Amino acid sequence: MEDPTARIAKWNTKYNTERIKAVLDEMRPTMYAKVQAVFPLITAMELRVKQVLDSSGVPTRDYPSYLNFGRQLWALGRKDISGESAAQEAAVEVAKWVARGLTQAVLQAIRSDVFNISAPIAP
Repeated sequence: MEDPTARIAKWNTKYNTERIKAVLDEMRPTMYAKVQAVFPLITAMELRVKQVLDSSGVPTRDYPSYLNFGRQLWALGRKDISGESAAQEAAVEVAKWVARGLTQAVLQAIRSDVFNISAPIAP
């Protein structure tokens, strides 16, 4: 059994706020550059999702869930998942969000109209 004093010392070293700040200060310029590159893409994607939602008559109270679905599909592209693999992953996401109460037709419209991902090929 480890001595409690040793555990406390490890915790104190790990959570040294001056050290953490120094590391974050060093990483910040790179992190900020990534945010500047990615946020406009996310904003544009979310606008396209909202356009699908508007044309489908989805109540605004449901937008956050549909936007989360859109972010999941957006992440597929960021991971370089495409083609049939993307179609299968998107089908899993559609099923998950339908189980959470969203409309399948709207999810499929987002999948195809915003992300240009087709339905998976049936076996």
